[in-house]
Amino acid sequence: MSIFTPTNQIRLTNVAVVRMKRGGKRFEIACYKNKVVGWRSGVEKDLDEVLQTHSVFVNVSKGQVAKKEDLISAFGTDDQTEICKQILTKGEVQVSDKERHTQLEQMFRDIATIVADKCVNPETKRPYTVILIERAMKDIHYSVKPNKSTKQQALEVIKQLKEKMKIERAHMRLRFLLPVNEGKKLKEKLKPLMKVVESEDYSQQLEIVCLIDPGCFREIDELIKKETKGKGSLEVLSLKDVEEGDEKFE
Repeated sequence: MSIFTPTNQIRLTNVAVVRMKRGGKRFEIACYKNKVVGWRSGVEKDLDEVLQTHSVFVNVSKGQVAKKEDLISAFGTDDQTEICKQILTKGEVQVSDKERHTQLEQMFRDIATIVADKCVNPETKRPYTVILIERAMKDIHYSVKPNKSTKQQALEVIKQLKEKMKIERAHMRLRFLLPVNEGKKLKEKLKPLMKVVESEDYSQQLEIVCLIDPGCFREIDELIKKETKGKGSLEVLSLKDVEEGDEKFE
C-alpha cells in the first residue's frame, strides 16, 4: 500500500490528462481542459495557459509525482518543463467517451459558425445560417479532427462544400491609393488578385476600389508596400461584401 506525503502528492480538479509511455513507465501531465488542442495547433503559445502545473506525474488522478531518477532514465533530463512540452506535443489526451462526444459536437458547431460567418452564396451575396451549414456538413459526412484547429477545418469544409453547393468566402472591399508612375505597372500585378474592380480614378494618384478574396489580403498588402516603397496605401472599406438577409436552400 502506497503512503502519500505532501511532497509527492498534488491534488488537481477540472483537469485534462495527457499521457505518454516511455521506458516501460507511464508519465502524465495535468492540463486545462480545451487548451491542449490550442497548443498543438499553434493558437495557444503560453505554456502556463495550458499546464495546471509544470510537474510530471505517474498518476494525475492520485496526485503521484514522477521520481527524478525515472525522468532522467526515460527522457535524459529532469527538466520538468521540457518534459511537459514533449508529453504535451506527443502524448495521448485522456478523455471519457462522453467528454470526447461533447467536445466533437462543440467543435462541429464552432466550425459551422466560422464557415457561416466567412461565406456567402456568390450569386446572391447572402450569408448562410449556421444551421444550414451544419446540415450541409452532415450531408458531406464531414468528420471533425480533434487535433486540428476549428479555423483550419473551416477552410477544409469550405473547399468540400464548394463541390456540393454555391458557396465561397465573402469578398473584402478595398481601396488602393497608388502613385501614378508606379500605379499603372502595379495594377497589372494586382489584376490576378482582384475579383472585381468597382471603380478606377486617375488624378494625382491612382485610386482603385475593388473586391478581393480575403486569402489574398496579405499578398496584396506586401506587394503595394514593396512596389511603391511605402508611398502607396491600402484601406479596408468592408471586411465582408454581403447582402441583407439569410440564404436559404430551395
